[in-house]
Amino acid sequence: AAHRGRDGVMLGAYDSFGRVDRRQRMALPVADALAILRGPADGAGLTLLPFGNGRSYGDSCHNDGGALVPMRAPSADMSLDPESGLLDAAAGVTLEDIIALVAPHGFFLPVTPGTRHVTLGGAIANDVHGKNHHLRGTFGCHVASFELLRSDGETHHCSATSNPALFAATIGGMGLTGIITRARLKLMRVSSLDIDEEVVPFAHLDEYFDRAEQADLRNEYAVAWVDQLAAGRSAGRGVLITGNHADNGNRKVETRASRLAVPFDLPFSALNRLSLSAFNEVYFTAKSRKHGVHRASYGSFFYPLDGVGHWNRLYGPRGLFQHQSVIPFEAARRTIPLLLQASRDAGHASFLTVLKRFGDVGSPGLLSFPRPGYTLTMDFPNRGARTLALLARLDELTIDAGGRVNPYKDQRMSPATFKAGFPSWSELETWRDPGFSSNFWQRAALNSPHS
Repeated sequence: AAHRGRDGVMLGAYDSFGRVDRRQRMALPVADALAILRGPADGAGLTLLPFGNGRSYGDSCHNDGGALVPMRAPSADMSLDPESGLLDAAAGVTLEDIIALVAPHGFFLPVTPGTRHVTLGGAIANDVHGKNHHLRGTFGCHVASFELLRSDGETHHCSATSNPALFAATIGGMGLTGIITRARLKLMRVSSLDIDEEVVPFAHLDEYFDRAEQADLRNEYAVAWVDQLAAGRSAGRGVLITGNHADNGNRKVETRASRLAVPFDLPFSALNRLSLSAFNEVYFTAKSRKHGVHRASYGSFFYPLDGVGHWNRLYGPRGLFQHQSVIPFEAARRTIPLLLQASRDAGHASFLTVLKRFGDVGSPGLLSFPRPGYTLTMDFPNRGARTLALLARLDELTIDAGGRVNPYKDQRMSPATFKAGFPSWSELETWRDPGFSSNFWQRAALNSPHS
């Protein structure tokens, strides 16, 4: 919880979800920050960074050289046009808030990440993706417009036709172009909130790659879970999970409370090679026994971990690193197994190992992470230098394959890794508001300390 200090400045534990660098951080109430931006320049030089709900894994949501601006807004601060499916909302409402409003009218998010606890502004700033990138692209593909307050004191209306360059820089711009105050989102009409889900086990990665494109062609959603620890003849085994909205007309929104929770910080990581080997065996066996299509709730299909409050505490007091890469199609069959092998060779166990196929739907965002290819996500308990060495090796394999590493999941990639994956970074620097900064940008783009 935050507490107010002198001059209205707040100090609080505005941690990222990875919880690697935990400390008290300075923040300004949003009203004060907006007043500063709308008022005359005072030359104080304090940089700002909007902070949504702290679901970024790394330091893209931190600004230790300046102040954060907490953006959470009341869930009622939004409206829906049920005819057009256009939502107008404050940037600080969460995706969960949006679902609660629009689902009874037969709408759903056109793109959703693996948690509903991110803000609308955060989803735009990170240009998040989901299980249907092959059909719908990124979140930014469905943003009609937004209002952006910059340090020039002006609110800029941005869309594909109004301030288009600023519109592109802000989508995926990690909060560096100003504060999104409101946004308009084009929703997707759905026949039901329920999902008809099919689970197909695969014995090795080549079997997955042989099926993945056809799975995308036949389904709205597709994602694979991989047993990262399996070696030998079982290496690369997993399950391919596909889904489509059911036709039963269910519009009932789920209750918001987590069914389970990790109530306190563990003094150690509960996720080690032994515990995860046992979990992976049970999970693979249970999923493999499911035959045919079965009906799943939208919560269990899209947000399984939202049902466990504070699940990131399972990684222990040193937190976790998440590594997400995207590998071009032509290099994926060779590189994905190398990434998995490197993590096993390093003695690291990944709790969440997810493999998805990105399509060729382009994003309007300048610095969007997805590109055509396969994306692999792994997360590891922070074990210090050993973990950092592994992550550097994963970066090397990714860049050598012509891929890139996800910046809004990152806590430590080098400037060389970032710039090799995102050669257009300098264009974002051109559009970055000089009154805004972040730890990530100072480290990975400007190659300088953040404080």
